[in-house]
Amino acid sequence: MPMDSLSFAQSLPKTETHLHLEGALPLELLRRVRPEFAQPPISWAHNFKFRDFAHFDRELLDMAFSWFTSPARYHEAAQVIFARLAAANVKYVETSFASGALEFLGLNGREVLAAIRTAVPAGLEVRVFLGIHHNGAGPRMMPILEEALTWPDLAGVDLHGFEDAPVEPWTAPYWAAARAAGKYTKAHAGEFMGADFVRKILDELQPHRIEHGTRAIESPAVVQELIRRGIALDMCPISNHKLMPGISLVNHPIRRLFDAGVKVTISTDDPITFGNRINDEYVVLADRSGFTRRELVQIARNGFEVALMPAEQKQPWLDQLDGIADALGQ
Repeated sequence: MPMDSLSFAQSLPKTETHLHLEGALPLELLRRVRPEFAQPPISWAHNFKFRDFAHFDRELLDMAFSWFTSPARYHEAAQVIFARLAAANVKYVETSFASGALEFLGLNGREVLAAIRTAVPAGLEVRVFLGIHHNGAGPRMMPILEEALTWPDLAGVDLHGFEDAPVEPWTAPYWAAARAAGKYTKAHAGEFMGADFVRKILDELQPHRIEHGTRAIESPAVVQELIRRGIALDMCPISNHKLMPGISLVNHPIRRLFDAGVKVTISTDDPITFGNRINDEYVVLADRSGFTRRELVQIARNGFEVALMPAEQKQPWLDQLDGIADALGQ
């Protein structure tokens, strides 16, 4: 009997490379502090659409920072999040925590990072990033951000927040300093702003990877530049379906970007607001976006190819995926 799409997704060793830790708050933990969430958020409905990014941001922050008030709370949530990912056959995770928690809640960044790192179970590789908003480097925060580049367990930095906010003058030098310190750099772009913004981020910040990049498809030149530079896009189809105007799972640009030769991965972004899990992302690509199972294997493979692990560490998962592809035939 042929395997259904969900079972096939489960069978794949996978990565999750675009996951906001606060946005992955388990619903059962939220319910402990907010009993009114006995029913899941209405945004979990399949065809829910947020009005705009501000609507999404308010809903997310209201839920997330009801829970994330201490390093201990980060640790408890991370334990559940990582266990759930491991159960879904995820082998490697890149997650970020928000610098806003340090600025507005007064949390110690080293302690939050340690709380997340000590929650990692055996058999799961996790890299932790610091997410910084466009305006996240005021006089109080800049010394903390500079110190963060010395934290050995911090994998890198990621630009978060409203894309239409100015990219402030501190940003490019800080991204360059992060690279000089051996940190991996990412940036959100092309979710709400168009391909010109993706190109601006590529040129000014020179990130190793772009988060989303969905609207890059609007410019063939930008698509070719992503390919030329070898920049992968960590995409989140269900997130985009519920949040981006005019985007659905049927017309999502991941199909055209993949066909053009851009290296794409898939992840869940903020599951507490979207009600999604990593296997769901594979299922909707198969059922709604026309991806074959061999193509899903390639997307899973892409995740390991960009993973921040030594080649010999990722090779067993790549070999397993190659075996699945071979078993599928042509």
